[in-house]
Amino acid sequence: MDIYEDIRKGERGAWVSITAYILLSALKLVSGFFFASSALLADGFNNLTDIVASIAVLVGLKISQKPPDSDHAYGHFRAETVAALVASFIMATVGIQVIVDAVRSLAAGEHTEPDIRSAFIALACAVAMGGVYWYNRRLAKQINNQALMAAAKDNLSDALVSIGAAVGIIGAQFGLPWLDGVAALVVGLLICKTAWDIFRQSTHDLTDGFDEKELGDLRSTIARTSGVEGIKDLKARVHGNHVLVDVVIEVDPQLTVTQSHQISDRVEERMRKLRNVMHVHVHIEPKEP
Repeated sequence: MDIYEDIRKGERGAWVSITAYILLSALKLVSGFFFASSALLADGFNNLTDIVASIAVLVGLKISQKPPDSDHAYGHFRAETVAALVASFIMATVGIQVIVDAVRSLAAGEHTEPDIRSAFIALACAVAMGGVYWYNRRLAKQINNQALMAAAKDNLSDALVSIGAAVGIIGAQFGLPWLDGVAALVVGLLICKTAWDIFRQSTHDLTDGFDEKELGDLRSTIARTSGVEGIKDLKARVHGNHVLVDVVIEVDPQLTVTQSHQISDRVEERMRKLRNVMHVHVHIEPKEP
């Protein structure tokens, strides 16, 4: 399995997102300004943060392709996670600014009726972003890339944000001009929520957090391996899109060193058949009577 080749494929998805966000953010910001739509402007600023986030993912993917060296024995795969963490701070800053502007506009009673054409632009952008989501989701599943799958989920949330902006704009056409500002507020909150989700997952991974259900699945796989009498300890941590496993197994104390080593090899082989498990360290101890 060429893990670096999969990462290079993931770069394509990042470039698709960057290109789409550049085009759509420019269209939304210009249209939002000329058509006096706060919701469309907020959506455009949301896409600007997505450009930064996608670039961060791209940079992380490139750095993670660097081979192991004396300072990084396991490689540089966590560069993706660090880049996502930085992107979350940038997204949160912009999201807070959008919220502040929307609240200030609502409090001051600055209600303008946006041009109905801005609603059609928002809906067209939602369809385009839905296509980007479909492409990145399919590619992420194909290469089992969690970072790209997270980017795909962000694409989907952006499509939903554009639909929400369109709803606010259309509502303003029916005598509810304040609805456009409310839609901008909701967009700001969604930006902050996305930033929080990325921050929470990134910090969880960087502090060696690991999903308990996945750990249970790993334990079951090891326990079913021929020759394993028990499991004294099992640890796992996320390294980029891959998993590092440390396990202490118990075997029959009457076995020879060679036989015990063969059991260890079987455990490692079964673990590596799980696509995202990159490294397995097995320690063997005799089964206590």
